[in-house]
Amino acid sequence: MELSTLTARLDDRLDTAAYADVDASANGLQVGPDDATVDRAAFAVDAAAATIEDAADAGADLLVTHHGLVWGGLDRVTGREYGAVAALVEHDIALYVAHLPLDGHPSLGNAAGLADHLALGDQAAFGTMGPVTIGRQGRATEPYTPASLRERLAELDTGGREPRVLDFGPERIEDVAVVTGSGVDWLDEAAGAGVDALVTGEGKQQVYHAAREAGVTVALGGHYATETFGVRRLADLVAGWGVETTTLSHPTGL
Repeated sequence: MELSTLTARLDDRLDTAAYADVDASANGLQVGPDDATVDRAAFAVDAAAATIEDAADAGADLLVTHHGLVWGGLDRVTGREYGAVAALVEHDIALYVAHLPLDGHPSLGNAAGLADHLALGDQAAFGTMGPVTIGRQGRATEPYTPASLRERLAELDTGGREPRVLDFGPERIEDVAVVTGSGVDWLDEAAGAGVDALVTGEGKQQVYHAAREAGVTVALGGHYATETFGVRRLADLVAGWGVETTTLSHPTGL
């Protein structure tokens, strides 16, 4: 498939244009030529030396990641960024990035994937960010306890890191909000929505007291671990377009 055709399809399916004014990431094709053919695509959470090397070893023409190289503009290509771009060019690998569009997509997104992993029904959009949303909320088909919620999150690719649960909500957890990665800033929205728990990746110091005072349990499954769903679902999507795909795993434990 032509690179331009594949990236245009991804842009359209993920509605990347809708996130342009709220996302620091440059979504879409970040590195690549005007004309190229993609026979094999690799998918990973992070664009980094390790994933670029693995993509090259896999014979990939395209690397699709959730976290890319360009954040808030690119003034200089030096240091780590130079090394990454040089490796991509050396191995003739294009880089496509989907950050917030891959968090919030209602079926392909990280939040949707984690909500499905948690068996949440009656899912709806959550996590307002300007004109878009980046999370999901729903009702557990079987109620959780704080302990069983921790156990369910421990099934993720945590890199050996134990999930944390700030147990400040009810013992019976049914209504759950999900914002993957770094999502504790949506605690107020979660409390306003009346959910029992907010599930995200990583926390901040102030969330402890904020969650305690709000009476909402906050579960921290790991930034990386909660954001593997989107790239895996994109790999399945692209495979359905006739492109060979491979998914790369480099858990950070963070």
